[in-house]
Amino acid sequence: MEKTFVLKDPEATRAFGKELAARLTPGTVIALTGDLGAGKTTLTKAVAEGLGIREEVTSPTFTIVREYRGGRLPLYHFDVYRVHDADELFEIGFEDYVGGDGACLIEWAELLEDGMLPESAVRIRLEYGEDDNERILTLTC
Repeated sequence: MEKTFVLKDPEATRAFGKELAARLTPGTVIALTGDLGAGKTTLTKAVAEGLGIREEVTSPTFTIVREYRGGRLPLYHFDVYRVHDADELFEIGFEDYVGGDGACLIEWAELLEDGMLPESAVRIRLEYGEDDNERILTLTC
């Protein structure tokens, strides 16, 4: 199933993220794609807030993964932009995170090698809309 949403401003992106958080279950994997600045981290922050996580959510660009606990379920936030090969992910326990006790949000998921994401992964593509604030979100599951 594929569905497209027009998010008129960052607040609409945050509202979508909070609604998405309400539907997450342990083992959910969300593969986020989109250009730099398209709203991947904004969406992730909203998901964390929707889960009840009070920590500040920042992009894990240099650490690959950040763990957030204290909400309804753990959130594992990946940024694979600087990952050079699958071995780097396996070294940090990627397989344990995916399908584990929390939800995984993976920024730049299009850079992962084929077969690394579970077939059940929810795919979200964020694109720029008609103006600086608008985003087009395509959800595939």
